[in-house]
Amino acid sequence: MDYRLRLAKRMLFNKKGSLIGAVLAVTIGILVIHVNFVIFQGLFDAIVRDISDYRNGDILVTDESSFIDKSDLSLVNWFERIPYVEAATPRLSSTAEMNMTKNGKRIEETRVPIVGIDPFRDVRASTVHETVTEGNYVFSRNTIVLGSNVARDLGGAQVGDSVKVLVVDRYGQDEIRRFTVSGIANSPGGQGFDYTAVIHIDTLRDMMNRHGETGSLMVKLNDPSKAFEVKEFFLRSFPNDDFIAETIEESAEQQLAGFRSGIAMISMIGYFGMGSSAFAILTIQMMLVTGKTKEIGIMRAIGAKRKDILLIFIFQGIIIGAIGAGVGTAAGLGYTVYADVTKMSFNNSLPLEVTYNWGKIIQTALTSFILAIIASLYPSYRATKRLPVEAMRTV
Repeated sequence: MDYRLRLAKRMLFNKKGSLIGAVLAVTIGILVIHVNFVIFQGLFDAIVRDISDYRNGDILVTDESSFIDKSDLSLVNWFERIPYVEAATPRLSSTAEMNMTKNGKRIEETRVPIVGIDPFRDVRASTVHETVTEGNYVFSRNTIVLGSNVARDLGGAQVGDSVKVLVVDRYGQDEIRRFTVSGIANSPGGQGFDYTAVIHIDTLRDMMNRHGETGSLMVKLNDPSKAFEVKEFFLRSFPNDDFIAETIEESAEQQLAGFRSGIAMISMIGYFGMGSSAFAILTIQMMLVTGKTKEIGIMRAIGAKRKDILLIFIFQGIIIGAIGAGVGTAAGLGYTVYADVTKMSFNNSLPLEVTYNWGKIIQTALTSFILAIIASLYPSYRATKRLPVEAMRTV
């Protein structure tokens, strides 16, 4: 029996290079899945984060008739009485034509999206003001913040320049105002207001002849998981109005739908890679079985049963799976921590929103571990078919 055990150890620990190769296959399979998740899920979450922070909030309130005619102050106060609500702010949107004179040349830009904001409430409900890299956010009714791309198209507009803005009001009349550029907004990845101009909401109401009306209400929560609950409470509280309230998933559905499909495809590719690592383990195990014909035959000759041989190779598969899953998970977590700490981005794209999905991490590790064991079953079965006489041929 002692001799059989020594042979078993020899079978397990001989050809360490092959075993290391099998462990490496599992490790790489897990690492690929972690990297894909960090990059693509992180990019998806970053888009959701920026849409929420800049444009829609955690809840976006609009009206079926296009404009909200109820007092925005009363709606803001209603929302801010809810413990889950951090802040709420009104917004009004339109399209404008702009022109300015730069170095003696008149430059015109058409169809520029323009957003009216309440400068006192907007800084609490959104982070657009944090994207102003030059100058200041809107602080008075005759100031304007230009997105970096709008400023570029206007010939390189700078803080302090004068811009003439034309908006068509509700009656089809042209309303023209002159504004002083107070700031330039530039956000990573262009998810903010880079292609937009921002002015005071009361000024835009005057220009559109929409006094007392609001285009939308952006609501920011201190606990985003309560978005659906707050939304339903709001709709129940105003049953006779034509309000539409949407969570970030609902209001940004069109922007996010295609990206979800891409993430699903990338995840599938990752699991195909894990399947490839299982095939690599099967191949390596088959090579090990072939290379240990002598040891298997001798063990059978001295009385080892087929189940003993089977358990040895299955145990070897368990070791490969356990070490590979552990090392791969550790490497994946290391990459995740690095991406989180460095606020990873690519070519000035928006910084990734890194999350630690422990359920997915554990699932990936268990899947790779189970696949390693399954990949060892057939080689283990083949090993039990080795006969003592085969050992004599290799002596």
